[in-house]
Amino acid sequence: MQMYEPSLDWANELVGSLVWTAKAWVITAVVTVVVLVLLARLTTWGRQFWRVTGGYFRGRESVIVWAWLGALLFLTLISVRLAVLLSYQSNDLYSSLQVAFEGAGAGNEAVRDSGVQGFWTAILTFALIAALFVGRQILDIYLTQHFIIRWRVWLTDRLSGDWLDEESFYRGRFLANPVDNPDQRIQLDIDSFTAATGTGPNTPTTEVAGTLLFGAINAMVSVVAFTPILWNLSGELTLFGITMSHALFWIALIYVFATTVIAFWIGRPLIRFNFRNELTNAAFRYALVRMRDSAESISFYRGEGAEKSILRARFAAIISNYRGYVLRSLALLGWNQSISQIINPLPLAVQAPRVFSGQISFGDVTQSADAFFRVHDSLSFFRSVYDSFAAYRATIIRLEGLVDANEQARALPRLEAAHSTDGSIDLRDIEVRHPDGRILLRDLNLRLEPGESLVITGPSGCGKTTLLRSIARLWPYATGTMLRPDGDRDAMFLSQVPYLPLGDLRAVLSYPKRERTVGDEELRAALDDVALGHLGTRLNEVTDWTKELSPGEQQRVAFARVLLQKPSVIFLDESTSAIDEGQEFATYQMLIERLPDSIIVSVTHRGTVKEHHDHHLRLNGDGSWELDPKAEVGSQG
Repeated sequence: MQMYEPSLDWANELVGSLVWTAKAWVITAVVTVVVLVLLARLTTWGRQFWRVTGGYFRGRESVIVWAWLGALLFLTLISVRLAVLLSYQSNDLYSSLQVAFEGAGAGNEAVRDSGVQGFWTAILTFALIAALFVGRQILDIYLTQHFIIRWRVWLTDRLSGDWLDEESFYRGRFLANPVDNPDQRIQLDIDSFTAATGTGPNTPTTEVAGTLLFGAINAMVSVVAFTPILWNLSGELTLFGITMSHALFWIALIYVFATTVIAFWIGRPLIRFNFRNELTNAAFRYALVRMRDSAESISFYRGEGAEKSILRARFAAIISNYRGYVLRSLALLGWNQSISQIINPLPLAVQAPRVFSGQISFGDVTQSADAFFRVHDSLSFFRSVYDSFAAYRATIIRLEGLVDANEQARALPRLEAAHSTDGSIDLRDIEVRHPDGRILLRDLNLRLEPGESLVITGPSGCGKTTLLRSIARLWPYATGTMLRPDGDRDAMFLSQVPYLPLGDLRAVLSYPKRERTVGDEELRAALDDVALGHLGTRLNEVTDWTKELSPGEQQRVAFARVLLQKPSVIFLDESTSAIDEGQEFATYQMLIERLPDSIIVSVTHRGTVKEHHDHHLRLNGDGSWELDPKAEVGSQG
C-alpha cells in the first residue's frame, strides 16, 4: 500500500505555469497572426471582414489595439492553464480520499494520515486557484469590454462617416440594388460585429472566451494542453478482437470529426436564414417608423386599413422566414444535444475496468474524464458555435454591403464643376436625363452674375427640381459643366419641406453649421426678420420641431438660416408654398435687400414669385427650354 503523492510539485508550480504561459503566448500569437492573414487573403468572409474594419488594425494608432489583443490572449492562456491545474487538483483531491479510505480500511495510520493531509492540501490548493480564477475573470471582462467599446466607437465613426461622405447616403438610392436599412447596419450590426460573439449585440458580461476568435484560440490551446494528460491516462481497449492503445484519445478524435461534419451540413442554411431574418425585421420596423412619422396624413386619409395590409404583408415575410429558421436551428440543436448526451458516460465506461483492476487511481479516472471532455468540447467548438458563426457571417455580409454601396454611390457620375473666379454661375451644355434615359433638358447654357435672379417654371414632371439636384451635384443622370463660387459649401438649397435636425431650436436655426457657432442675438434677430420672434425665448428647448412648427413656420425657419449664413447662391424649390402671398412678398424683398450680391434661383408654380426675379427659364418637358431675352446666353433649346 503506497503513501499519497501529489500529482504536481505545487510549491514550484507558480513559476512553472508562468513559464508555460509565456511560451504558449509566443507560439499562439505567431500562429494566430499567420492564420488570420491567410483567412483575410483566402476566404471571402475574411476579405469582407478586413474591408469593413481593416483600418482599425493598421497604422501607428493600431499599436495599442494589438497590445490590447496581446493582453487578451495572455488572459486566455492563463484561463487554459488554470483549467489544467484544476484537473490536477481534482486528481489530488480524489486520490487523497482513496488513499485515506484504503489506509483506514487496512488499519495503516501512516497511509491514512498521508491521504488526509493530501486532501486538505488539495482543498487549500483549490481555494488559491479559485481566487486566481475569479480575479482573472473580472479582469478579463473589464479588458474585453474596453476593447469592444473602443472598437465599436471607431467603427461607428468610420461607417457613419463613410455613409455621409460625398452624399453617399442620398446618392445610394440611384444604385441598381440600393442597400436596405443602413440605419440598422450602423447601429445594430456594428454592435454585433464588434461584440464578435455571433449571438447578437454586446452584453456587459461578455468575456474574451465568448468571442469567436478567442473562443477558438481557447479551444485549440486546450486541446494542446489536455491531450498529453488524456494520452498518458488512456489505456488499451479491445473491441471485436481489435486492441486500440490510448483508446480514449482516439475515440474523442474520431467522434468529434464525424459529428462536426454532419453538424456543418445541417447548419449551413442558417447563414441565409439569419440574413433574411434581419432583412425582414428591418423592413417591418421601417414600415412602423414611417407610419408613426406620417400619422397625421394617414389619419386624414383614413388609411388605417391600407396600413394594416402593408404591415401584415411585411410581418408575414418575417414569420415565413422564421419558421424555416426555427426548424433548421432545432435540427442543429437536436443533433448537438444528442451527441453531447451520448458521449457523457463514455470516459467512465472505458476507464472503469482499469480502476477496478488497480491499474489507475480514482483520481486518475476523474482527471482522464475531465481531460476527455476538455478535448472533446474543444474539438467540438466549431460544431457548437456554427449557428453563431452563421449569424456573424451574415453581419459581416450586411456591413460589407453597406461599405460596397457607399463606394458605388460615390462612383456615380456628377455634373462637372469648377470654381468661378467672378462669383457668377455659369452652366455650359447641361443635359439632364430621367433614370430610364428620357431627356428632360438638353443643351442648357446659362450665366448668372452676382445679384441676379432666375425663376424656373414648367409643367409638373418637366425636370425643374431635377435640374436643381443636378446643379447640387446629387443627380447622377446629368452631364455638362458648371462654374460656381467657392464650391458646394457656399450655396444653400431650400426644399419645399425643410429639414429640421434633432436638438434644441438653436441647433435647428444654425443648421448646417454646428450648434453654438452662431450667437443667440443673431438667432433672435433672424427669427424676428422672418416673423417668428415669438420663438426667441425657446432657443434652449429640445423638442420634435417638425411637429411643433407648422409647414409655413418651418419654411420661414429655412429663410432664417439663409440670413444667418449669407450664401453666395440660394436655390429655392417651392420654398414659399406654405407661406401666404403677403409673407412671400416680404420674404423675397428681404432676401434681395439683405443679400444684394447673392444669386437667387427659384422653382415655383406660383405666378407671384416671378416678379422678384430678373430672368425666367421655362422648361417644356420634352428637353427644350426657353429663356427670356434678358439672359446673357440666351437661345431656345
